[in-house]
Amino acid sequence: MKEVPIKVEHEGAWVPTRMGIAEDRITIGAPVSAEILYKSIVDLEQKKNQVSITTGGESERTYRIASVDKVLEVVKKFVIMSCSAYRLNAFFMSPAIRGGVLVQNAQWEKGAIAVLKTGIWFVSPNKQVCIPLGEVASISLTSREIQEKELDVVKIDHLIDNEVVTSFVLCPLTTLQVLYNFLKEATQDSEPAEALDPVTAQVAMLVYSGMDSHAIENMLQISQKELDAIYEKLLSLGVAEVICVRKEIQLTAKGVRHISDAVKSSTN
Repeated sequence: MKEVPIKVEHEGAWVPTRMGIAEDRITIGAPVSAEILYKSIVDLEQKKNQVSITTGGESERTYRIASVDKVLEVVKKFVIMSCSAYRLNAFFMSPAIRGGVLVQNAQWEKGAIAVLKTGIWFVSPNKQVCIPLGEVASISLTSREIQEKELDVVKIDHLIDNEVVTSFVLCPLTTLQVLYNFLKEATQDSEPAEALDPVTAQVAMLVYSGMDSHAIENMLQISQKELDAIYEKLLSLGVAEVICVRKEIQLTAKGVRHISDAVKSSTN
């Protein structure tokens, strides 16, 4: 078992210790003193230079580990390939399209796909990609020209930094439909609970196209109050989030006096 230095979150603080990495488990030294079998892991999340590993069962527990990229890449690969998750060998291209434009130098990677509790993971000898389930916009079956052949693939539209990105998964036809059904089930919580009425859907489309509130009001000829009500509906359905709060102001007596004085000065 190879040992490497890490930091682990313990009782609200980051504590330096060592981690052992083996073929079937990792160990975390004191003060955590834990042995984690890969097959007991149900979730893996990454944030910058740290990963969160969650074990299942009655004693579910999350371990937050920080280390250098090289160490985390090894840990993630072992976890993804051996954890308790739906997993299959596949080719993937992620990201393939960004903002409607093909990503330069995008290519198919031969590896595996694993669907964990909070994310879809792709791993190959050269790449590790995670698509958080909460960032998945749609999953569909489509076809792509690959080596001059039209082949069926799973298309995943998702968000990266609020930009729509598309990834593709290619696997044998016998498992393609199974993968599609599993991904649809895994992401069903991200689908709206009810359909949008035409006006609300139109507002959502305009927001998606990049329009701000003032432009939407002018285009649809609606008031700020009406638009705020539509925004509230989109927020309640979980299909939108607040990024800033617009303020409306009126001048005080002091402000009116200041403007009046400025106007007088400009006319003298």
